[in-house]
Amino acid sequence: MELVGRTAIDLAAAVRAGHASATEVVRQHFDHLAAVEHRLGAFVATRRREALDDAQALDAADDRSDLPLAGVPIGVKDTLDVVGLPTRFGSRATSAEPAVDDDPAVARLRAAGAIVLGKTRCSELSLWGTCDDPDGTTVSPWDPTRSAGGSSGGSAAAVGAGVVPLAVAPDGLGSARNPAAACGVVGMRPAEGLLPVEVAGRPHWFGMTRCGGIGTTVADTALLLDVMAGQDRLRALKTIDQPLKAAVSWRPPAPGVVVAGAWREAALEAGRLLHHAGHTVVHEDPPYDRAATQAVIARWTQGAGSDVEALGLDTDLLQPRTRAHIAAGERLARLAEVDESDADAWRERLGPFFAEHDLLITPALARTQPAAAAWHERPWAANIATNLSAYPFGYPWNLADLPAIVVPLWQDGGRPLSVQIVTGPGREDLALSVAARLEAMVPWARHAPGWGVSIA
Repeated sequence: MELVGRTAIDLAAAVRAGHASATEVVRQHFDHLAAVEHRLGAFVATRRREALDDAQALDAADDRSDLPLAGVPIGVKDTLDVVGLPTRFGSRATSAEPAVDDDPAVARLRAAGAIVLGKTRCSELSLWGTCDDPDGTTVSPWDPTRSAGGSSGGSAAAVGAGVVPLAVAPDGLGSARNPAAACGVVGMRPAEGLLPVEVAGRPHWFGMTRCGGIGTTVADTALLLDVMAGQDRLRALKTIDQPLKAAVSWRPPAPGVVVAGAWREAALEAGRLLHHAGHTVVHEDPPYDRAATQAVIARWTQGAGSDVEALGLDTDLLQPRTRAHIAAGERLARLAEVDESDADAWRERLGPFFAEHDLLITPALARTQPAAAAWHERPWAANIATNLSAYPFGYPWNLADLPAIVVPLWQDGGRPLSVQIVTGPGREDLALSVAARLEAMVPWARHAPGWGVSIA
């Protein structure tokens, strides 16, 4: 039985029913990983022997039939602890000692039957929208000349190439959504109350980061988030039973960013689809302001310094661009330290917009993601310019702490085009339902061609 390329929900059902063994599921996925990883660059560490042991134990478990992710292979971004593997945060400055415990989200996934194949590549300290380090570069499976995006590029590339059906992807500035768009998969960041991320006991980037998830279907992604959060309210996707009011906007949150026509058209097409489904769709921009962008930049730069301090890192071992980023944060902090009132003011400013509109649709990216290259060797200014010009649409919702999901819609020149759906506070269920509606109207290719995955 060919198991690589099937959805997480299908795999778990097969293992629960005894139609497939977890051991065979894991073995096939590791064989696929071995066949493509030299081209993909998605993983920084794997655990084949331990994962097969986990799978054999699950096959013998009496409660296998009750596990929602029975035998499902997953990848975990290298910012979360997996017992027996080091947590390097994409940096040679961090400790190579293996973790002695699982992160709570990882522990919940294991308890639900998921099998961790290994740790996925991310940019250093999750700071960058590209995914490369001195040991490798993660590419988009749809276009290997392009970066998989960042910072969770390894997670998105692994899912897009069929190496795993699900991957964990903490999102502090679009880190799950941007690479999901670059790799043609689904990526979601939950919001307030769900899956906060800490580094050494400190809220990551002053609370902007939530543990996001990546899958090839909306249903798979909803199940992943539910399990990580220790709940069951999202996995049963709700039918939209009344007309919604949706705003469509392609205006970038910061001035000076040019949005390519194909990405603007993707947002418009999503609006047209929802209009044909009976919903009210209007063109209206969110009330973006300079203060919100400045608040995000303060958290992005000063958060890097906070992480270095919390982890006790030697800055001489960091990449030059990261050292420059930390220095920029120190300069900003002398002028004004991070102030929670900035985030409160942004949420208050958004209140009337989401009172009037049930959801917002934007392009996922402003243009094609950067080239697959050694960005860690390039100057800080080049990295900043590239990040801000390609990925402007994700960060406002981290500052506001609102649910946001990215889904592919169609292709442009063989590359995926994706849209972002943002909803008001606590409306993850609505974001997922709208995403699932788009998925049903325009089914997407779940995996990139050319990677040996038999099921699209």
